[in-house]
Amino acid sequence: MKHISVMLNETIELLNINPEGIYVDATLGAGGHSYEICKQLTTGRLIGFDKDLDAIERTSKRLEFFGDKVTMVHGSYTQLTEKLNELGIDQVDGVLFDLGVSSPQFDDAERGFSYRFDSRLDMRMDQTQALSAYEVVNEYEEEQLVQILKDNSDERYARRIVKNIIENRPVETTFELVELIKRSYPGKDLKKGHPAKKTFQALRIEVNNEFEEVKDAVEQAVHVIKPGGRVVVITFHSIEDRIVKRIFSNYGKPKKVDPRLPIIEEQVLNYKLVSKALKASTEELEFNNRAHSAILRGIERVK
Repeated sequence: MKHISVMLNETIELLNINPEGIYVDATLGAGGHSYEICKQLTTGRLIGFDKDLDAIERTSKRLEFFGDKVTMVHGSYTQLTEKLNELGIDQVDGVLFDLGVSSPQFDDAERGFSYRFDSRLDMRMDQTQALSAYEVVNEYEEEQLVQILKDNSDERYARRIVKNIIENRPVETTFELVELIKRSYPGKDLKKGHPAKKTFQALRIEVNNEFEEVKDAVEQAVHVIKPGGRVVVITFHSIEDRIVKRIFSNYGKPKKVDPRLPIIEEQVLNYKLVSKALKASTEELEFNNRAHSAILRGIERVK
């Protein structure tokens, strides 16, 4: 399956690229957004972050045409400030987060992300970390697993699924897990999309600590942009979108004050929201299935 960058044109437009600026693609992936950013740079620079060494290797080849405009960083976007400081960079002109999982990760059977392929349970974005889906499925307590399935994906049959997992441990492969999930679903619900979708999503979020990392990284990004710089985020999950919306609102929305009182310095905002929540166009939805749940938001530093 070819990876198609979601809301590519809208994202690049929202970044409002300065050809001489420094930009961070915090979720490098297949490099679709990075490629378009680089095309608009003259003396500017792109820093690409990814936990996934495979993604860095693949995308380095895709972007090699742009030479020393591009710097690759193997690391989590939670290391944003730290890694930029190591490169001698204090502020940047823009930071992009595309919080969807890269299609090559799903399409690589050995990575254990997909219920479409049989492989050892894994789901690690960063293959150097210890915790994988295997440990979560086989070592977590029953109530802990139930809560993960409910909180991360609103899985209606969480308790049934976890009961079947506990009774059949060790569960070693994706197909073993899929079979247990199917067994947990009533027959009438097996036809409403793939029954394993929510469980696999919930496990992936847990393995990669996604919600906490998004909160941490977006907060950092808001602070590393210079005046005129923007942070742009594409989310695919309602909880992630709430996290981003809350952070952006904290910085970019005026607080309610008594209009009869004079405005003091502390009430003058350093940031402004640069768009309402944007969704993919009807045209894009026809050819890019991943775009259906995508929401795009942006914030700009004004001083």
